[in-house]
Amino acid sequence: MNKLAYKTMEIQFLSTLFLATTIMHGVHSTVFTIKNNCPYNIAPATLTGSGASVTTGFELAPHASKTINMPAPWSGRVWARFQCSNDGGKFSCNSGDCGSGHVECNGAGAIPPATLAEFTLSDASGKDFYDVSLVDGFNLPISVVPEGGCPTTNCPTDINAKCPPEIAVKDRSGGTIGCKSACLAFQKPEYCCTGDHNRPETCPPTNYSKFFKNLCPKAYSYAYDDRSSTFTCNTGRNYVITFCP
Repeated sequence: MNKLAYKTMEIQFLSTLFLATTIMHGVHSTVFTIKNNCPYNIAPATLTGSGASVTTGFELAPHASKTINMPAPWSGRVWARFQCSNDGGKFSCNSGDCGSGHVECNGAGAIPPATLAEFTLSDASGKDFYDVSLVDGFNLPISVVPEGGCPTTNCPTDINAKCPPEIAVKDRSGGTIGCKSACLAFQKPEYCCTGDHNRPETCPPTNYSKFFKNLCPKAYSYAYDDRSSTFTCNTGRNYVITFCP
């Protein structure tokens, strides 16, 4: 058999093997649709923890949306900034800023407080894991709605309007644009679940985490709030992430 014929057979074999593997395991793709239901402009952003990078930031006008094709596997977070400006050619936001100086965050995360939607797509068990986290505080209401009947999670309440003054973040006009977590505000082990408080048994909910949990029962309120805050779905679902749902 000449080399060309052998190479042709090899290519055909590899193509057949790839097709069989695809049929056996399935090829999954995920689309995030990010919507702005707020009555003002926002600038959603993403931070990749593992997997291929995706768009890291963009602006959305009220009632606008944008779709992102997500790689799989992928893990990371989505949040949104608001009260943004481009003064002097430098993009910045009063709430949820990432400090990059651009609309794109380019690998930088949110400066807390910020409401986070966190995802692990296509883990080894063939599942997606997702949650809404207030561990870094709150800046915008959010909902995460998967397709196909999987559980929804959210923090639909405007916590800024009810934030205790000692953990509130104000803008120049005195309006509340963020609500810090107790860990962020006070940096104490009993709030951060560190030091002697680094286990669920030694770091129970506090009055501040209960404040968040009462307003947003499905969201993480502090580090050990897993039981009622982490949700799963079969890999391959699409997700609608809405700010100000």
